[in-house]
Amino acid sequence: MSLHTDMPTPAQVTRLLTTRSPVAVSLYLPTQPEGPGDGERIDLKNLAGEAGAQLREGDAGRDELASVEEQLADLVEDDEFWRFQARSLAVFVTPAGLTTFRLPNQLSRSVEVSDRFHVKPLLRALTFTQAAFVLELAQGSVRLLEVVPELRPAEVAVPGLPTDVASAVGKSSIADRAPVGRLQGSEGQKVRMRQYARQVDQAIRPILAGQAVPLILAAVEPLDGIFRSVCSYPHLAPTTISPSGGDTQLIENARRVLDEVHAGELREARELFEQRTSQGRTVTDTADVARFATAGAVGTLFVDIDATVSGLVDEQTGEIEFREGDSVDYGVLDEIARRVWLTGGRILAVRREDVPGGGETAAILRFAPGA
Repeated sequence: MSLHTDMPTPAQVTRLLTTRSPVAVSLYLPTQPEGPGDGERIDLKNLAGEAGAQLREGDAGRDELASVEEQLADLVEDDEFWRFQARSLAVFVTPAGLTTFRLPNQLSRSVEVSDRFHVKPLLRALTFTQAAFVLELAQGSVRLLEVVPELRPAEVAVPGLPTDVASAVGKSSIADRAPVGRLQGSEGQKVRMRQYARQVDQAIRPILAGQAVPLILAAVEPLDGIFRSVCSYPHLAPTTISPSGGDTQLIENARRVLDEVHAGELREARELFEQRTSQGRTVTDTADVARFATAGAVGTLFVDIDATVSGLVDEQTGEIEFREGDSVDYGVLDEIARRVWLTGGRILAVRREDVPGGGETAAILRFAPGA
């Protein structure tokens, strides 16, 4: 069984970040992909009750309140929807409509009520994918698997995928001593393996098209190096895992490689932060980050996924009016992330220890101040 995810597209994230409504409710709850969904329904019902209480305290209109509560109640009762879940569920609702995303990341339970959506936790799912494809490649077999945490790998049906080297090149055996051009023996076998690898690459290309999910290769030499030499997918992981040991070992090895990929991406971002610091192109103070984000000067934003800063950010200047403990104001960090996203910046929603400077946010600027 694989995770049933429906990740937001960039256009959908933009729509969430630009939505304005007198009533905007954001709900996040953990889910179990292999469970019946009964506990999650109860949790969503409880979160809906918390949202309703906040709306009543905030003097929401009767019709708006009724619409939000009705839509959430309909979702709770939707049997077909609860049949398929991932590891977290994000729900965004206004009186005009409701949108859900089933996410592979484990996100904390929360409810936020404002005039805009609380999107920062959702950005975590876009920062580091929790899924991967594994290509298990051998001379006599090949299969493409989808691997997600804590579940068995699911084989992906790939039209046109060759079954082995010999059939891919029209031979009964690649040990055939007949020449390939002027090549014979081991050199001829490598040529046939390269033809086989190229056919595999062409077959999986439509499946992977438009994906940004790591592809992890499970193979041994010489197929490992041969496939890497012809692979057209830009997200092929640099580390190869062993194809032996069964599916349990495969998941463990793939998870390790995926962690390495994430760590490498974060390490590169932090190294760039250090380089830009020496050039005067970084800031770590939240007030400074807000001003530069408003000016469209932030190229990369680090933001603590768990931090909350309450207040208002001026639309024109980016100056922050902090409001300690005022739960009705939208999150300052969400607003900073919104402005960075809408000006084409990269957002890394990470844990506090991964934010340069140790604060709730930090930014790499597109240019040095005053340049």
